[in-house]
Amino acid sequence: MTETARPKAILVAVRLSDMDAAAADASLEELTRLVTTLGYDVVERVLQGRGNLAPAAVLGEGKLQELAKLTGGSGRTQPKIPGQRRKPDAAEALADDDADDADGDDGSDDDTSSAERPPIALVAVDHDISPSQLRNLERATGVPVLDRTGVIIEIFHRHAQSREARLQVEIARLAYEAPRLRESPKAKERQQGRGAGEAALELDRRKIRDRIAELRRELSAVAREQDVRRRHRRGARRVALVGYTNAGKSSLMRALTSSEVYVEDKLFATLDTTVRALQPEAKPRILVSDTVGFIKKLPHDLVASFKSTLDEALEASLLLHVVDAADPSFRDQLEVTRGVLREIGAEQVPGRLVMNKVDRLSPEALAELQVELPDAWFMSAKSADDVKSVRARIIDFFESRYSEADLTVPYSEQRLVSEMHEQGRVVSERYEDDGVKVRFRGNPEVLDSFRARLSALETPATSEQPG
Repeated sequence: MTETARPKAILVAVRLSDMDAAAADASLEELTRLVTTLGYDVVERVLQGRGNLAPAAVLGEGKLQELAKLTGGSGRTQPKIPGQRRKPDAAEALADDDADDADGDDGSDDDTSSAERPPIALVAVDHDISPSQLRNLERATGVPVLDRTGVIIEIFHRHAQSREARLQVEIARLAYEAPRLRESPKAKERQQGRGAGEAALELDRRKIRDRIAELRRELSAVAREQDVRRRHRRGARRVALVGYTNAGKSSLMRALTSSEVYVEDKLFATLDTTVRALQPEAKPRILVSDTVGFIKKLPHDLVASFKSTLDEALEASLLLHVVDAADPSFRDQLEVTRGVLREIGAEQVPGRLVMNKVDRLSPEALAELQVELPDAWFMSAKSADDVKSVRARIIDFFESRYSEADLTVPYSEQRLVSEMHEQGRVVSERYEDDGVKVRFRGNPEVLDSFRARLSALETPATSEQPG
């Protein structure tokens, strides 16, 4: 059976004068992976160095013509009026002359060469561009165009599974599309009648605003349901895995909880928060949650939309910042993660740096990182010993915050001893005449709660004694 060929895509990027070359290359490499995750094969890259993005169509005229030749487009940013021949401007004429000189012919074989080339289905731009720039690029290339934000939103739209994630993504998608209505072909056609066009455009925008308001109401209802679930887990010890997309959070989650969490080597393979108990199960239970991955230039609307999902990080007792140690740009990625956590107010939650995928490092590179980051936990989610070590460190984190006390539990209240086993660590039990002597270790709040309950049991007994 022949496998269906994936659609082809071309990437467009402008290296601005104030951009670091390594950062620009890393950003373009990341866009390649994003577009691949979206289901395309990247076959070409069109790059240009400029002081700023060209106002009309991102690229200068010469590079725009080069891109149009690859896509089979006209290279024109303005619609062609039937029966009218537009005189090319100086830049277009120069670009045509350069193309003729380079090809050694008059361009009459362009159609033939385009026919032999696999059709391009998408142009992806490694910048956030205006609606008019996007529309002009589509006119010039003859194929759909997505900017970086559009690519990310489309990935989220395709990967969202839960009702909450689908609602969040749809809100972000509509907020992204609303300002682009004027540039859509349908909107342009409507504006031929100007007054009617403007009225129809405003009607479309109002429909989007109403739909966003409706989605937000639905999301609020879902968030209330999530809050109820979180309240039920509030007494539990909670760990949230956070980090850059594809850093290995889901693989670590799967290893720590012995669960069938979805794992795939793609950006944003996980969009929905998953909560599982640490395995082998600790006493009391420790819950581990896997959260949506972060990325550079993550659209603000997506961060805002995923606020309830990211609340898992905000309400956790411990954040594990999972980092792909083998990625040369991991330091920038870690700063992106910290930036998003600051944005949602979770920067005060205690955290530990987990350098994952160390099996991909040479011994020398690993030794250098261990010197640079002496407090980090170095591990590979593929190593059972490493996962066991991380589990032990998680438990140690919680137990290091415990307080210890000797409590006497009346025999009539033995259920309290069972609760102590569930909510902390019972170091020892001794059965004496007046009850069970328990040495208990637990969170200070839990310990205070048991003290208060035992004190309340003693008070009535004291009042009944004869004066």
